[in-house]
Amino acid sequence: MKHFKRLVTLAAIVALIGTAGLAGANDKLANWKPKFDPSGAKYVMKVSNISHPVIEGVGSGYRIRDRLWEETNGQIFYDYYPLAQMGGEVEVLNQLMMGSVQGMLCSSVAAANVSEKLGIVNLPFLVNSFDKLDKFIGNDELFGEYKTAAVDKGLMTVDVTGYGNYGWATVKPVTSIAAAKTMKFRVAEAPVNQNLYKQWGLNAVVMPWPDVPVSLKQGVIDGLDHTPMVCNITKKFEVAKNFVQINYAQGLFIHMLNKAWFDGLPADLQATLLKVIKEECANTRDLTRKQEAAQIEKAKANGITFVTLSDADMATLASKGDAVHDAWADKIGADYLKKVQDALGYTGK
Repeated sequence: MKHFKRLVTLAAIVALIGTAGLAGANDKLANWKPKFDPSGAKYVMKVSNISHPVIEGVGSGYRIRDRLWEETNGQIFYDYYPLAQMGGEVEVLNQLMMGSVQGMLCSSVAAANVSEKLGIVNLPFLVNSFDKLDKFIGNDELFGEYKTAAVDKGLMTVDVTGYGNYGWATVKPVTSIAAAKTMKFRVAEAPVNQNLYKQWGLNAVVMPWPDVPVSLKQGVIDGLDHTPMVCNITKKFEVAKNFVQINYAQGLFIHMLNKAWFDGLPADLQATLLKVIKEECANTRDLTRKQEAAQIEKAKANGITFVTLSDADMATLASKGDAVHDAWADKIGADYLKKVQDALGYTGK
């Protein structure tokens, strides 16, 4: 719990990813109302997420809900609340640990503040592609240790979905690190991100997500650390019309459950719940690959310029990012970090 004290404002971390610019978002949730009457459910689990279900990684919650209802013969109702309806992530994480909320699709940024080991997926150039994410999840030893990282907080991790690969959306074209150093980049209120931008020598402006649209328009920031999918869906590309494909990390949602609540389920329902979540998360990761590609093509068709940095500049970013790995090694567990680095072919320098 000590991690929350230093992050009072973390309730806004990646808050409303996918909501800004989506007119009538709350009305659109009507499209996701269940086609069944959940009033007879024996077990009701409230599940939260901060984003909009138009993003496949978020929409997975509704697919899980419907499958669970069918496969448990109406015994479990997965009562899903996206769009931060239950509050910001810190608030909901506290509720999840207390048991008043039973599940959460938590951003990897916020999850690192429950257990620093969960922050391993945010380290630069480690789990930074769809293939590497699948390889990490497919490694029973490494992902198994990751899933138990927050058990001492009463939480269990089941699986992971996401929202694409991180890069830079910028108002002015950026084709080099030197050009990037003239920009003011919005970054999330998260220690890994802040450590990374400090190592890169870039001007990072720590800012809650809801403040980004106005800040972009007013010139408070002129760059944005995020994924092309989110930037296109949330209309950030209307102002920041350039995107540098750094691909240094994946934006992830970690599916967590309150362990005490889960342990109270009959064994057959436990098995069904885990099976459905894992299968839908795996399916959603495939959908996310396709959605990112489609959103990039839509953005390009609307005049957004996509570029990559030179090999030399990318090598510099990777080398400087290596210091972030070093800084987090003791927090995550040096032996565990080394195993993940080796398994995923991380070279750093």
